[in-house]
Amino acid sequence: MTAEPLSLLAVKPHPDDEAITMGGTLARYSAEGVRTTLVTATRGEVGEILDPELDPKEAAPRLAQIREAELRRACEIMGIGELVFLGYEDSGMAGLPRNREPGTFWMADEEEAVARLIQVIRRVRPQVIASENEMGGYGHPDHIKTHRVAVGAFFYAGDVERFPGGEAFRPSKLYYTAFPKSVGRQMAEAMRSAGVENRWGNDGEPPPFAVGDERVTTWLDVHAYVDVKIQAMLAHKTQIPPDSWFMKVRDVLGPDAWARETYERVRSSVETPLPEDDLFAGLR
Repeated sequence: MTAEPLSLLAVKPHPDDEAITMGGTLARYSAEGVRTTLVTATRGEVGEILDPELDPKEAAPRLAQIREAELRRACEIMGIGELVFLGYEDSGMAGLPRNREPGTFWMADEEEAVARLIQVIRRVRPQVIASENEMGGYGHPDHIKTHRVAVGAFFYAGDVERFPGGEAFRPSKLYYTAFPKSVGRQMAEAMRSAGVENRWGNDGEPPPFAVGDERVTTWLDVHAYVDVKIQAMLAHKTQIPPDSWFMKVRDVLGPDAWARETYERVRSSVETPLPEDDLFAGLR
């Protein structure tokens, strides 16, 4: 049992990543009274502009401000207690020249980025941190860098000699968001059977960010927060229009489409049996 108030820290690369992968989780724990903090590495300056109400050419120069406003609205919907930006720029998709531009997250000094995140960890004192896996989901440079920074901060938040400033703190559990291949196949098959075009093709294969089921350790029931998750996703209007793949999945599969959120537990200082149904298992 922990003497500290329960605290959850999510570390994500761009606005919308939090709602897509953890929207139900963040809404659930916020509603349960857990302190929830979202750290977002960038403001998604070079993302798509899919909002039909915007002129892409006109909106592109101010996309960072637009996406920040979308993220703040999504956080309000999910009840997130605090939003923190690490302060880096979107690096763009893998292989683009922008990946090498100064100021982008991919080019950021990793030690410096870890230090920034450690200061947040020492302040909000999360027992649980959730972030990206080593593949960055689908290989986006910012997702990969987020993984590296989150893991570094998890391990070094207790080391005030290497990273001075603030009171040392050691989080108890580290998770990666993990989308199981079995669920991906079920979604793909349902989309194919319904005659709905699948974003990842209609060959029945799971999306490229899916991982083997053996990696999934934790299955969270977020049925009660599906509507909140959907509304948070739709708050990111530049990225997730009403006719997006995510909404098509919901239309085909119904309310159960996004009713479970899944994770891989990679470090834990408390012994709890697997599989889990609570990120705070063993801590309350």
